[in-house]
Amino acid sequence: MHRLALRPLLAVLGAYHLLLGAAMVAAPRTFFDDVATYGAFNDHYIRDVASFHLALGVVMLVAVAKTSWQVPLLAFATLQYGLHLLNHLWDVGDTDPGWLGPANAAALALIGALLFWLLRGGPEREDGDGDAVSPPR
Repeated sequence: MHRLALRPLLAVLGAYHLLLGAAMVAAPRTFFDDVATYGAFNDHYIRDVASFHLALGVVMLVAVAKTSWQVPLLAFATLQYGLHLLNHLWDVGDTDPGWLGPANAAALALIGALLFWLLRGGPEREDGDGDAVSPPR
């Protein structure tokens, strides 16, 4: 990982996901009205999605200290953000107000790019056989 940036960025991303999940649980209608105006309001579904964000936030905060979790976590989170972005691009024009769809897609793309950047900068690289090798010191 980008050694200087990894832990602080994981901490910020972890806190972001915890706050996002908590907001979704505490005020699902407000979250829907202000962020996620796709389709019909469903408070149960928003709290279901909140459970994902809360779990991801906790795991990100644990990975700040538990380095063995960092690469698998970043690979998972990068994949999830990519798939989430594809879903938002599918429905990009379905929000009211209309600017919210592109704004949500842009936010997901930026976070996904950050996660990918962190993942690609790992301290361990694979050799040609797929085995991890440590960088020279």
